[in-house]
Amino acid sequence: MDLQRIHGLLSGEQRGIGAALLRSGLWMAQGPYWAATTWRNRQFDRQRREIHQVAAPVISVGNITTGGTGKTPMVDYLARYFRQREVRVAIVSRGYGAEEGARNDEAQELERRLPDVPHLQNPDRFAAAATAIEELESQLILLDDGFQHRRLARDLDLVLIDALNPFGYGHLLPRGLLRESLRGLRRASALVLSRANAVSPGQRESIRNRAVAAAGKSQPWIEAAHAPQAWVGVDMAEPLMALQGKRVAAFCGIGNPAGFRHTLEECGVEIAEWQVFPDHHSYTRDDVLQLERWAATVQAEAIVCTEKDFVKLQVESLGERPLRALRIGLQIQQGAEELELLLAPLAARALASADRT
Repeated sequence: MDLQRIHGLLSGEQRGIGAALLRSGLWMAQGPYWAATTWRNRQFDRQRREIHQVAAPVISVGNITTGGTGKTPMVDYLARYFRQREVRVAIVSRGYGAEEGARNDEAQELERRLPDVPHLQNPDRFAAAATAIEELESQLILLDDGFQHRRLARDLDLVLIDALNPFGYGHLLPRGLLRESLRGLRRASALVLSRANAVSPGQRESIRNRAVAAAGKSQPWIEAAHAPQAWVGVDMAEPLMALQGKRVAAFCGIGNPAGFRHTLEECGVEIAEWQVFPDHHSYTRDDVLQLERWAATVQAEAIVCTEKDFVKLQVESLGERPLRALRIGLQIQQGAEELELLLAPLAARALASADRT
């Protein structure tokens, strides 16, 4: 079942007896998943599982749902914030979706954006963080997709909520997209509504009210927009106006294709054709050939994709159509002062620690 059909099933848009029966089965399956995640969190809450400290501040960027919520632009934003203040930063992640011995798409994208920021991938993120501090002399660790990884202590937990699908259809996996109960939001240091510009003020307020109710307390609330920056190729970049008003064929293999499509429409392009691959899709030679055949049949002036897809393809064109990736940046629309109050002390601590060594 492809990603669009899965979302149609989970959202209830897919009708019929078969879909209803399948949703019922998934609803029953979420019970054991809830029990497992609740038991695991209680083990950490009651200190029955060890939480490891490292000798540098740690900031976790995570979410409570599976799929794309905009973690990569947030990690990019934070890395640039600390690098501008001369803090040596390292990114640590599990490396989900990567083939053995390879870098996953998030790592490749961040390395392309941040060539001076090391990115360590290891399922043992405590070991990776320790390596970054001891061997690379990193002063601060950014833990990418770390909210559910509780073995590594963190000083700040930023939890992203996607405005386009904030609560994973209201159910835990596999019936919905929630990775744990919404009560887990109580552990968050701050809540960040990503793609906030994609919904109305009333919808943003409704999402905030539900998140605060689930968390049981009022954390700092930050609203961020995914802002298109440029069209990029292998060794080039073009302004957004280069494709404005033009017909394009688009594809992606990410967790939230609807978010990418919304951003493309904001750029003023006309989407002539649309293809969706599974999240973290590893493009094979056959995939490239299929895309080239597809590109030859569409009435479009360019083929466009996400930067996560582009780093795995690294080609200038598909057939006779140029291939361009849309580079996305993060813009804080609300809560910039609250975010600064959270980040500035960690930057100062990181630099003070370096002065003592």
